[in-house]
Amino acid sequence: MVQLLGKEAGPTGFGLMGLTWRATPCSQEQAFETMREAIKQGNVFWNGGEFYGTPKYNSLTLLDQYFEKYPEDADKIILSIKGGLNLATHAPDGTPEGTRRSIDNCLQQLNGRKKLDMFEFARRDQNADMRVTFDTIQKEYIDTGKLGGISLSEVRAETIHEAVKFAKIVACEVELSLFATDVLYNGVASACAQYDIPLVAYSPIGRGFLTGQIKTYEDIPKDSYLRDIPRFQPGGNFENNIKLVHQVEEMAKQKGCSAAQLAISWARALNGRPGMPKIIPIPGATTAERVRENAGVVELTEEDMAKIDEILDGFKPVGRRYPDFVPIET
Repeated sequence: MVQLLGKEAGPTGFGLMGLTWRATPCSQEQAFETMREAIKQGNVFWNGGEFYGTPKYNSLTLLDQYFEKYPEDADKIILSIKGGLNLATHAPDGTPEGTRRSIDNCLQQLNGRKKLDMFEFARRDQNADMRVTFDTIQKEYIDTGKLGGISLSEVRAETIHEAVKFAKIVACEVELSLFATDVLYNGVASACAQYDIPLVAYSPIGRGFLTGQIKTYEDIPKDSYLRDIPRFQPGGNFENNIKLVHQVEEMAKQKGCSAAQLAISWARALNGRPGMPKIIPIPGATTAERVRENAGVVELTEEDMAKIDEILDGFKPVGRRYPDFVPIET
């Protein structure tokens, strides 16, 4: 079981992005039902963003409304929020002024209904002095009880090694799935293990690709941001990458589970491997039914893991994880 800030986080967390950051968000009633189901399933580590949606409807405003209706749930949740971006340009801003603006806005939107347990810059500001940024957070927010701790997001190994010199890092959020295994080989996972930093695995089902629901490029909704991601582009990338989906589906069929359950369980199963940190996947969902499916635990044997290793050894994803204008591994 993964612990975050001294609390049991459960084997699987819950990503909030899809509830507010889409052209047509689901109804508040559906969002609340989904969030309540996450708690029921033990998915009590929630991860959202200041910019997941509009200034008037995002993760924080949704949480404010949720905890207004269900105040008894506030203490059950470990809440991590990404921010630290200029909301007009989406450029990272790690200056003291930018840091204060983002955290203060998060706290204001939570309206005192829930403590902000973790704050993470969505991307590292390469122009800011990390020591100054973290010192601002520590003295003005952690030491005063306004914030629980500092997390990292979408970073490279060198950033982790540098960050631990200036602050206690309580988690590190990076993309990890059968579709994106880079952090297992680029030093990020080993750095987290070295400093006993839990690794938060976002997009553990490959942004929905590994569910098998997307069969062709045309299956991707026309208003979906997936159409902007190189890995989903037709003309070679999509056609190559769908091969992994087919293999995951076949193995899931043999295990008697869904492809999503297999993919999420694989991320959890890495916990026991030598040199691996504690890992908590945070699949997103917009329905209670999907939450229940994602929470299903599939026991993977050593033979199963060896088979998955064999599949991954024979597969090389084609295309970047994000469009070229989005910084990665900061």
